[in-house]
Amino acid sequence: MQKKLFVFDLDFTIWDAGGTWCDATNPPYFKEKEDVYDSSGRCLRLYPDVRRILTLLKKSGKYMAVASRTFEPGWANDLLKLFQIDHFFDRKEIYPDSKVRHFRKIQEHFKLNYSEMVFFDDEYRNIEEVGRLGVESVFVKNGLDKDLIKPFL
Repeated sequence: MQKKLFVFDLDFTIWDAGGTWCDATNPPYFKEKEDVYDSSGRCLRLYPDVRRILTLLKKSGKYMAVASRTFEPGWANDLLKLFQIDHFFDRKEIYPDSKVRHFRKIQEHFKLNYSEMVFFDDEYRNIEEVGRLGVESVFVKNGLDKDLIKPFL
């Protein structure tokens, strides 16, 4: 079945927040070229293929959403804007709670079956939990890259 909705975790999936999670960084953030830094000088980076993947999915007419359990949703939203990728996402579920709750809200919003969704995350517990809903879940070992997306295009 062709997937209609692509859902992404943020930390260690879309970006590397300087070797930690975004809620362990030190805002305010500032941008220099393509990189973003926090007030302590920690460099936060998108993984190299992310912008191309999001552009390709958008051009292909796919829906995209974020499911992140960060304790600092405002900081995650600031980073989405600074990285200039905020506009790609049709829905954002960013708050400290179970990914199952995130997906229930996403499912309610899009009115799609879970089988029409694919989810990318770096934490295996989330992969297992969301997979039990019927969502095809992909473990992201070293950041999102084109090889992980290719089977779904």
